[in-house]
Amino acid sequence: MMRQFSTEELQTWFTNLAEADRHNIFCHCRACDWEWVDSCRTVNCPHCQSSNVETISCWQFPDD
Repeated sequence: MMRQFSTEELQTWFTNLAEADRHNIFCHCRACDWEWVDSCRTVNCPHCQSSNVETISCWQFPDD
């Protein structure tokens, strides 16, 4: 049987997830297909300067 997180453990987990979300953003330029990791969701592509950029939190990707 799995134990549930305590309130403190759950809050720590949410805080760590929010921190990872702020600093590890995978960016993909839809205009030129360039990919990079940034710490900001509002970015222009460093390769072509397009603002047509998709952003996804890196923690959503598996580590393998």
